[in-house]
Amino acid sequence: MNALDTAARRAAPIRPSPLFLLVVAATAFGGWLCIARPISDGVAVFVFVLAGWILSLILHEFAHAYTAWRGGDLSVASKGYLSLDPRLYADPLTSIALPLLFLVMGGLGLPGGAVWINRRALRSPLTASLVSLAGPTTNLVFAAACLLPLANGLVNEGEHPVLAPALAFLGFLQVVAFVLNMLPVPGLDGYGALEPHLPRQLQELLAPLRRWGILILIGVLFYVEPARDAFWDTIISIVDAFSVSGGLALDGWDLFRFWR
Repeated sequence: MNALDTAARRAAPIRPSPLFLLVVAATAFGGWLCIARPISDGVAVFVFVLAGWILSLILHEFAHAYTAWRGGDLSVASKGYLSLDPRLYADPLTSIALPLLFLVMGGLGLPGGAVWINRRALRSPLTASLVSLAGPTTNLVFAAACLLPLANGLVNEGEHPVLAPALAFLGFLQVVAFVLNMLPVPGLDGYGALEPHLPRQLQELLAPLRRWGILILIGVLFYVEPARDAFWDTIISIVDAFSVSGGLALDGWDLFRFWR
């Protein structure tokens, strides 16, 4: 690494944006609503889970950007990706509207936006793979942060009848996002981790599918029963590994849909 690169790396501070801090505050406020219960339980869970989901989307994209920065793409700093500003990660339709719509309709944690990484600036194919894996790893860590307090009894249904299912549902969504993103489908992070190691011709052949891969996958998960069963069985197995009942997450989903 030359002196110019070193200077640029030092000049790329991580300064959380006011919008990011607002999302953090909204998540904390939602948690307080679930504990204090000054409003209906369903609305409290809705606020907590929705804000928490948006927070996870931000952290997912930031993880991609930060790993890319560490891996040689210093341009992510000049693009503002290290500020955790959701506006810089998001496309209004694919990053916000569609993921939130699927969250409300079916409890499916779709991936959100995507930061633009200069992969030619990355040090190696392994670095490019790590950049892709950084996002889903963040979802898994977020899931653990939600589910471990339940598994360890720090939060339980008896003392926290609203917060417990809310945490279970939010953790469940993070596991869904992790499994979904890790699938080797063009446009998702699992494929992004494999792509640098594929033959160039195969990369070019699959490149057009990046735009439609997620939509094709959703169709498969909705209409191909063996694939759907394998997908949800994997998710339930991961949640079970945290010693958290899937029924508790289902209770959280029921509360989340307070308008029913």
